[in-house]
Amino acid sequence: MNITITVNGSEHTAEVEPRTLLVQFLRDQLRLTGTNVGCDTSSCGACTVLVDGASVKSCTMFATQADGLFVETIEGIADDDGTLHLIQEAFRQHHGLQCGYCTPGMVMASLSLLNENPDPSEREVRTGLEGNLCRCTGYHNIVKAVLAAATGDPASEPSFTPVDLTTGARS
Repeated sequence: MNITITVNGSEHTAEVEPRTLLVQFLRDQLRLTGTNVGCDTSSCGACTVLVDGASVKSCTMFATQADGLFVETIEGIADDDGTLHLIQEAFRQHHGLQCGYCTPGMVMASLSLLNENPDPSEREVRTGLEGNLCRCTGYHNIVKAVLAAATGDPASEPSFTPVDLTTGARS
């Protein structure tokens, strides 16, 4: 099938097999390897991108379903001069990463969350990112980064009481 997808502002026309997943198209045909493949079952969120502004796990969407749509990947959110996007800078400032594998998907899901809710509470951030897993358990700093980005100052120190993810109790 022939498809045309606008990815990070550039239009791409390609012939793809109907069963080609969007993540495969991005990584294999467009060489945008910032979108990671983690589980292939939509459980981890490492492949999260924005499709027409909405957070989508690209391992659950066929490339043909994105025909005519706008896709934004981690490679497309920084400025052309290399200046990091506000959410990327907040992740950097608050060390919202460990090994980095989940980071592109976490950043894109966070961007979508902030687009939908520009002033989220700690609970709303945690709930909004539930579909993205960090195997290094860096959630505390990820939540701090998202809350800081919401203020418009990526270096700000948000105040919140961390939640014990096992018991749900506040520490």
